[in-house]
Amino acid sequence: MPPHEGLTHLKEYDIKDSNIELIGTEIDHRVKYNSAATEPAWNNGTVGQVAGLYIWRIEDFEVVVWPKEKAGQFYDGDSYIVLHSFKVGEKEGKEKLIHDIFFWLGSKTSQDEAGTAAYKTVELDEFLKGVATQHREIQQSPSGEFMGLFPRLKILSGGVQSGFRHVEEDAESKEMSTLLRIFKHLGTGRADSMVVIEVEPTWQSLNEEDVFVLDKGDKIWVWQGKKCSPMEKAKAAQVVNDLTIAKHIDVEVLAQTDSRSRLVVDLLGGKDAGRTEFHAPRPVSSSNVASSGRPHRLFRLSDASGALSFDLIKDGTPIQRRDLDGNDVFLVDIGSAIWVWRGLKASKAEKAMWLNVAQSYVRQLQGGADSNAHLMPLASVVEGNESPAFFKAIEV
Repeated sequence: MPPHEGLTHLKEYDIKDSNIELIGTEIDHRVKYNSAATEPAWNNGTVGQVAGLYIWRIEDFEVVVWPKEKAGQFYDGDSYIVLHSFKVGEKEGKEKLIHDIFFWLGSKTSQDEAGTAAYKTVELDEFLKGVATQHREIQQSPSGEFMGLFPRLKILSGGVQSGFRHVEEDAESKEMSTLLRIFKHLGTGRADSMVVIEVEPTWQSLNEEDVFVLDKGDKIWVWQGKKCSPMEKAKAAQVVNDLTIAKHIDVEVLAQTDSRSRLVVDLLGGKDAGRTEFHAPRPVSSSNVASSGRPHRLFRLSDASGALSFDLIKDGTPIQRRDLDGNDVFLVDIGSAIWVWRGLKASKAEKAMWLNVAQSYVRQLQGGADSNAHLMPLASVVEGNESPAFFKAIEV
C-alpha cells in the first residue's frame, strides 16, 4: 500500500473531526502556552533565554530537573527531555538563539513516561514560541545530533519506576556484578564520542571489538577485546577511575590475548563455554551507519483539497530546498532518519500532526521490508528556523 493511502483514510487526520478541529488554532496555542508558562521546569529564568544544555527526567507525569553532574547518564527504564540552546549568527552581527529539543526514550520506559515526554516536548516548544527543532530519540539508535551533545553517553539499568539502586551506590552489595560495555559511537562527527552502557553480566555480552568493565564489588576487572581501540581503552580507564574514586579496591586490566583474561569469561559464567571469539551485537547502534539503504523520499502533507492527504513527491532523486513549499508540511525520509519540515503558511492541522504522520509512516515501513524502522530518529523543523543538521540531511 502506498504510504499516502493509509494516512489519507485514518480518522485521526480528518480535519473536520470535532475532537481535533481546534488543534493548532489560536485558542489551542493560548491554552498550551498558558500551561507551559506555569510549568516550573521551564520557568527558572534561563530556559529559552540562555544558551546551554538542560535535562529533565519524567517522574510520575512530572518534569524533574536532572542533575548537571549526571549529564549524559540515563537509565533504560526512563524517559528524558533534553534542551540544547545555542547561538548562531554571531559573526554576522545577527545573533539568534536556536533550540533543539530531544525527548529520549529508554528501551524499557513505560508508555505513560514516553507519552508524557512527547507531550511536554510539545509544551516546551510552545514555551519557546514554536521555533524549536523537535527530536524523538530511541535508546537503541540515537541520532548523531543527540550523541554529539555528550562526550560520553552512559546508560544504566533501572529507572525511577523500579526504585532502582545501582551497585555503585550500594556499598553493602558484594554479590552483585555490574558489566559495562565501552565503545566508540560512529556518525556523530566527534572523535571522542563514546558509549558506556550497562549490559547483562554474562559472557554472551562480550565482543572482541570493545572494552568491558566488570565490577564484582570487591574487585574490578577490565577486559580489553583484541580488536578494541586505544580510545576505548582510555575511556575504560576513566570509567574505572570514577568507580574507584570513592572506594579503594583492586583493579586488574587484561587484554583478551592474555591467557589470564579467561578469568573474566569464567566470572561471567563462561567456564564451560569453550569459545575464544566473542561477537555480541552492540546494544546501541549509529543511525547514520545502520541505514536501511532506502532511497531518499519526499512526501507532502496537505489539506488544500479539504481532506488531509499524504503524497509522494520524490522517490530516489535529489531533494532540494526549492522542493519545500511554505504552504504545506513535508516529510523527508533519508533512510537513516526521518525529518518533518513545517511551512510557515501551512494550516494549523498540518503543523500539529507532524509526529502522528511520522509515526504512521514508520509503522507502514515496519509492515514492509524494514522491520527496524521504529528505531529511526524522528525530527521536526519549522521554516526559517531549520537546524544545520536538517540541511545536511538533504541535497542543497
